[in-house]
Amino acid sequence: MSLEVKELTKRYGEKTVVDGLSFSLETPGVYALLGTNGAGKTTSIRMILGMLASDGGQVLWQGKPLDAMRMNVGYLAEERGLYPKYELMDQLLYFAKLKGVPKETAKKRIAYWAKRLEVEEYLYPPKTKGKKAEKPKTADQLSKGNQQKIQLMAALLSEPELLILDEPLSGLDPVNTDLFKGIIREEMDKGKYLIMSSHQMATIEEFCEDITILNRGKTVLQGDLNEIKRGYGRVNMFVKCDQPFEDIITRHSLPMINDTPDGKQLRVTGEEQALAFLQDLLREQRQVVKFELREPSLHEIFVEKVGGAQEESTDGDALPQAENGGSHEEK
Repeated sequence: MSLEVKELTKRYGEKTVVDGLSFSLETPGVYALLGTNGAGKTTSIRMILGMLASDGGQVLWQGKPLDAMRMNVGYLAEERGLYPKYELMDQLLYFAKLKGVPKETAKKRIAYWAKRLEVEEYLYPPKTKGKKAEKPKTADQLSKGNQQKIQLMAALLSEPELLILDEPLSGLDPVNTDLFKGIIREEMDKGKYLIMSSHQMATIEEFCEDITILNRGKTVLQGDLNEIKRGYGRVNMFVKCDQPFEDIITRHSLPMINDTPDGKQLRVTGEEQALAFLQDLLREQRQVVKFELREPSLHEIFVEKVGGAQEESTDGDALPQAENGGSHEEK
């Protein structure tokens, strides 16, 4: 077992924002930490990293207390963590130095990641003969997505053993989303340990085997995602026909979950009820274009576990503001 979080707790006055969080990463891979706004995800991450003192519990790496100052940990924060008015190259070299990376090694890694993340133009201003050289870029001159790239680069420069990604795909367009996903897969292939917090359930399903869902600081679901889905059974049925078939739905008293131009999503008790419905469709000579029976998605499980509309809150209100003036509100 490499990372173990035991009964991690945080209180602000009488409010408990993280209530006895426990989980472990026994093998390399990606662990998902999920929850609504204000559920305690970012507070948990900050306690794991030692950025925020806990009121109970402990975090162990290889059986010893995790010390982010001594251990090689990479952290991509949700809020922007760059100094807005300082040159990007200077910042990256500074962040690498804090992690003990020699300057020449840092320069080589920056060059690699600048090309990989397609931000060379911001770090290496072009030199045109006969013209005044462009000034190096500062963080506030970059778009939100490119700032995210620079922050990911900063997190990767030390080649960390443990990488923590808090909403890594937030604000990215589809092209850059695929770019980030490719890098995450590369880190997985290298045998790294990752913790990911995200509101994008499809992304979590793509990368994570084990999950914890938090609601108002409490763990409401935890375990292997595939096993959790199997526990629900194949109860979601998707049907599309060339002819109307609402009468058959009524005959079988099936709840309608969703109705779209691409078909209808219905809830069944299991394969036997689904088969009986399909047989009725065929008997009534309704042309079946699509018929699928599957387990619920993580999105559906998440909504079931945390309920509908949640009271908007933040789990970092008692913390000081970030240096760049960013909010600590969880998105």
